[in-house]
Amino acid sequence: MPTTNLKRCSWAQNGDALLQQYHDDEWGRPCYDDRKLFELLSLEIMQAGLSWQTVLNKRATFQQVFVNFDFYQVQHFSTKLPEMMKNPHLIRNRLKLQAIVQNAQTVVALAQKNHSLTDYFWSFVAGQPIKHHLTNSQKLPTIDPLAKQISQQMKRDGFKFVGPVIIYSFMQAAGLVNDHEISCYLFDKF
Repeated sequence: MPTTNLKRCSWAQNGDALLQQYHDDEWGRPCYDDRKLFELLSLEIMQAGLSWQTVLNKRATFQQVFVNFDFYQVQHFSTKLPEMMKNPHLIRNRLKLQAIVQNAQTVVALAQKNHSLTDYFWSFVAGQPIKHHLTNSQKLPTIDPLAKQISQQMKRDGFKFVGPVIIYSFMQAAGLVNDHEISCYLFDKF
């Protein structure tokens, strides 16, 4: 359970326990786990055009449906799309669901060439998180030149639904950039 007396980024101060837990335990922490990176990318895709709170509320269902985001299994889920589209506990957007399946296929293709998803993403930042010094969440960028570059490369490599806004949000979630506000208790932790 999140501690309420900590100074967090202003977007995580609304009192919602699920959002605070996500902020405290995941967001902005450098991630080096391929399965977790695939999950974060998939959730960012699902979030496009919606609130992050909506995604967090449905996260357990996504984890169940996508077998804990095991991309080796998810790559074969094209035939499950009609069933997923009927599940009221998912975000039922066919293009987003298809993108997750396609992206799983791309991740497996990378793995078959001895490229981990971890190495793939962290190579864009030379293995080190980029640390921004933000004073409040109003100044949180939604895009930057690096996100554009990564997005373009990912599209060339076969990934789908990976525009620069989604990629920048993913970079924040996966800790490739540290966008914790300087007043947040997590700012200097990573």
